[in-house]
Amino acid sequence: MSVRPTSRREFLQLSAAASLAAWSTNGRARGASSLAAPPFASASASLAPAALERRKFGKTDMQVAVLGFGGAEIGFEKTDPATVAKLLNAALDAGLNVVDTAECYLDSEVAIGAAIGARRKEYHLFTKCGHTNVDGKRGEDWTKEGVLASVERSLKRLKTDVIDLVQLHSCSLDELKKGACIEGLELAKKQGKTRYIGYSGDSTTAKWAVESGRFDSLQTSINVADQECIELVLPLAKEKQMGVIAKRPIANAAWRYDAKPENGYHETYWQRLQTLEYAWAKGDARKNEGVDGPAATAMRFTAMQPGVCVLIVGTTKPERWKQNAALMEAGPLPKELHDAIRARWKAAAKPDWTGQT
Repeated sequence: MSVRPTSRREFLQLSAAASLAAWSTNGRARGASSLAAPPFASASASLAPAALERRKFGKTDMQVAVLGFGGAEIGFEKTDPATVAKLLNAALDAGLNVVDTAECYLDSEVAIGAAIGARRKEYHLFTKCGHTNVDGKRGEDWTKEGVLASVERSLKRLKTDVIDLVQLHSCSLDELKKGACIEGLELAKKQGKTRYIGYSGDSTTAKWAVESGRFDSLQTSINVADQECIELVLPLAKEKQMGVIAKRPIANAAWRYDAKPENGYHETYWQRLQTLEYAWAKGDARKNEGVDGPAATAMRFTAMQPGVCVLIVGTTKPERWKQNAALMEAGPLPKELHDAIRARWKAAAKPDWTGQT
């Protein structure tokens, strides 16, 4: 590659390949009265075929399955429409009820709208805003008007009259403090274009967003190689009863690489894993596709973190959801393994191992 993205923002702007893995979810239930369920609570017997746990999404009326679908990969991989339609419709038939995307994932919104726009009542639809596409040029616009225009564009592309959740997409702390972008989202909510509003980002900026009290949800990086938020942000989000979306829950599956990956989007986690040296993510253990293999261990670890409502993972392969559903059926990690992962992080993490935007 001639240019190597070194951050999430650069990755988005350069249209690099996005996250790997898969997903599975179960049907939709609105208006549940209970607060967030404890990790891996029993799911309703009516959910089939794989009765994944449901969790209350913060103070909203949404009840979400613990695994959701992330739309970055189908956008950046330019997955053909027929494959996207097969993938998403099969997932909905199996119980998918959270679809998360963004206006800057190339044509991801268009693909989702075309594939399942007619089934809009069957899933919770999340997207992100703040980027522009004027005259073919990509950029950012955090003005009140820019955010509103971004939401309007998403509505048309997703073929819907209202989005369940619109999130500010990794804007800086300075932009958050200016307040115009938040005002734009709040106006979109007031106008009925989105039911809820959130912030997608990491580290101290995510902490500020949570403390502001102006958002219904937070989407942030949570995984075995990215644990800063577990102490910095998650307790605050849980206290405020915010819906929490875990992005990068399998750390980009960075353990797959024998040598440092060329794609900077995967490099940071790969380097961290070399230091962390988890036994289950080294050597031949990396090939284990079972419930104690690296993918399952990573997902189950992330799902156990207090306050987490849904894990967002993506794929371009229609069959993958069944594999992840089966892995998640194993429930939480054994306490000893979970605690060992946390202890190793605390012992090895360097000061600059902040949440990856």
